[in-house]
Amino acid sequence: MLTGELVRLRALEPSDAESLYRWVNDWELGQWMTNSHPRSLDQIRKRCEDRKVNTYELVVLGIEKIADGKLLGVVDLRDAEPEQGRAEVDIYIGDRDHWDGGYGTEALRLMCNYGFAMMRLHLIALWVVAENERARHVYRKLGFVEDGRHRECFRGQDGKYHDMYLMSLLEGELK
Repeated sequence: MLTGELVRLRALEPSDAESLYRWVNDWELGQWMTNSHPRSLDQIRKRCEDRKVNTYELVVLGIEKIADGKLLGVVDLRDAEPEQGRAEVDIYIGDRDHWDGGYGTEALRLMCNYGFAMMRLHLIALWVVAENERARHVYRKLGFVEDGRHRECFRGQDGKYHDMYLMSLLEGELK
């Protein structure tokens, strides 16, 4: 487990399915995320039970609050390429009561540290919808820089197209 002052990152368990189900079906949380078609609780339970072991190419971890063991969200490093030393990161805090307070910032810092130290990555990238200022603020605070803008490439749940920023963080830039 990766542990900070506020959160620990741990492998997801089948018992996490109910929280994941609530978050997947929360419009406000999902408005800036790419979601698949609606899934039932049973489908999410099965997915949790059948989840593959974390590998270099995909590391998915739950964000757990240290104080009470409550699952707050999910963070992953995906599409890792050892030859290139790069991966992409995704994160969300599903529990609205914890959207502020530094939980996401600490979880992302822990995951990036893991990527650089344990996976020997040189670059961690992410895509973020231009209007998602809350997320962009966290990313900039940790040292991510905006590398470019992809125009109208994300269709939100509002049916409108939105621009996205490509942001990246190089080894040694994490704040």
